[in-house]
Amino acid sequence: MDLEETVPLSPSPTAEETAAPGGPAPDLPRAGRLLGVDVGQRRIGLAISDETQWLATPLQVVQRSARAEDFRRLAHIAAERRVVGLVIGHPLNADGSEGPQGRTVARYARHLAETLGLPWVLWDEHGSTQAALERLAHAGRRRRQMPVDAEAAAVILQDYLDSRRAGPPAAPEDPV
Repeated sequence: MDLEETVPLSPSPTAEETAAPGGPAPDLPRAGRLLGVDVGQRRIGLAISDETQWLATPLQVVQRSARAEDFRRLAHIAAERRVVGLVIGHPLNADGSEGPQGRTVARYARHLAETLGLPWVLWDEHGSTQAALERLAHAGRRRRQMPVDAEAAAVILQDYLDSRRAGPPAAPEDPV
């Protein structure tokens, strides 16, 4: 299933809805569980944070079907886990620009967040699958059985959590 077929065309999100990697993130609630979402063409990887937003854990993989069915399942998971916000992986080009896949995921993300009624942020997912494969290669037997999509969602979510804890980069000091 092609992502473009499942999401109606509409503008990409505004700057307030998109986080720059390494920069300050839009305001998501600072307490409560966040759901990390890695949207793929066939599967959606999910990860969940703890209530203190310190640790991201792979949750599960949802097989894609019709958008309405995807959103229904994700709404059920979000309600069941008492999710307060969404961190959605944003596939950017190597130079950081948004290509066709990035625009498609951004539209999907906006529709998902509107449907769930949750605040959201797009977060650069560059390298998340490779990092997930490396983490799984060094994990225990039970963890290695986790689908890579859920592990990639955990990488994206953990990167967001770590970045938010670190705060904005310090301004360079003026020489005296």
